[in-house]
Amino acid sequence: MSYPKVEQSLYDARFEHDNCGVGFVANSNGVVERRVLDLALEGLGNLAHRGALDADAKTGDGAGVLLQLPRRFFAGEVEKLGGKLADEADVAVGFVFLPTDEYQAHTCRHIVEGALEQFGIHKFGWREVPQNPSCLGDKARNTMPGIEQVLLGRAADWSADEYERRLYLARKSAEKQAVEQGIAEFYMPSFSSRTIVYKGLFNAPQLDKFYTDLQSPLFETALAIFHQRYSTNTFPNWQLAQPFRMVAHNGEINTLIGNKNWTRARELELRSEVWGDNVEHLMPILQPEVSDSACIDNALEALELSGRDNIHAAMMLAPEAWEKKKDLPRELEGFYKYHACLNEPWDGPAAIVFSNGTTVGATLDRNGLRPARFEIYEDGLVVMGSEIGIVDLPEAKVVRKGRLGPGKLIAIDTAEKKFYDDDDCKAHVAGM
Repeated sequence: MSYPKVEQSLYDARFEHDNCGVGFVANSNGVVERRVLDLALEGLGNLAHRGALDADAKTGDGAGVLLQLPRRFFAGEVEKLGGKLADEADVAVGFVFLPTDEYQAHTCRHIVEGALEQFGIHKFGWREVPQNPSCLGDKARNTMPGIEQVLLGRAADWSADEYERRLYLARKSAEKQAVEQGIAEFYMPSFSSRTIVYKGLFNAPQLDKFYTDLQSPLFETALAIFHQRYSTNTFPNWQLAQPFRMVAHNGEINTLIGNKNWTRARELELRSEVWGDNVEHLMPILQPEVSDSACIDNALEALELSGRDNIHAAMMLAPEAWEKKKDLPRELEGFYKYHACLNEPWDGPAAIVFSNGTTVGATLDRNGLRPARFEIYEDGLVVMGSEIGIVDLPEAKVVRKGRLGPGKLIAIDTAEKKFYDDDDCKAHVAGM
């Protein structure tokens, strides 16, 4: 169930925007630990005032967290289903919101299972996600979907990248089939071997009270993105809570209609050595009738899974104002000129936090009109948020503070154990 959208009124889904609280916590040394998630939940709770509450004083506009897939936890869940993993890295989880109508829910499970079979992905079984609806407000509880996870396994001869691409193809296939059958309440917050997203129609402090999985000591991660939604001119619902599958976004994309139209037009010419004959399964790249934030998530996800890294994809979508910059290195100018032929900038004002499960970063579009501040601690912890001071850590241990300006970005590669400032990011993608 979702709030009605009356197309005959002044409402138009093309103009959905929101303003929010957003941030991430990451261990730049790549250490996978419970502390990162705890601090992310604390930071999220301290951004609750950037969201809003319904008249019932409990229903929020939406909140959520994205983290690395806690493999030890889900390996245990696979065993409960009677399965066995050769390696914990083989596990993947599809997080699914289902219609409350049991017949439609059964249809959706069948759609997902058919898509998995189509791309050769092994299914261990379905898991009902533990939840505590008593902490929710009336509107959130009354619109709550069925919430389940499907636990998956990798074939022995697939690389990690091929596995992730097959999961993406299966999800896209399932989404299209659900649209064709008119099932609007079917949605997949995440479908990945790298990351998992827990989100819903909450205010920030309700998130780990509702999803009791998040209280498990086995929920360890080296990075976590968090988001408190504030709907400025949108209807709050479970699906539009953030983070999305790779992006959490504060602001609005004011070039959205043009971005969507040009993306759709270029689909006719889409070719890729990475996807080969499967390229047709990627379309539409941008899901119809979703928010601006969901669209930029779709775009970044397609670019990243097609072979570009997260930093590269983020700089394609939200480039700095480079055209009249006199001191721009030649290599970086070439990067921007080349990619200007491939896509138009997604202009905000917007703060965009992104992650593929290994790299996490944040960027401002070239308008630079959304807050994004960060602190780096002596033990390698990096905290970024819409506000400073969102986690309770000793000020004496901060070794660097900063804020993002127009077109600037930072990133952490947890595999390489490296922090990238703006110059590092741009040297990385431009080959300087």
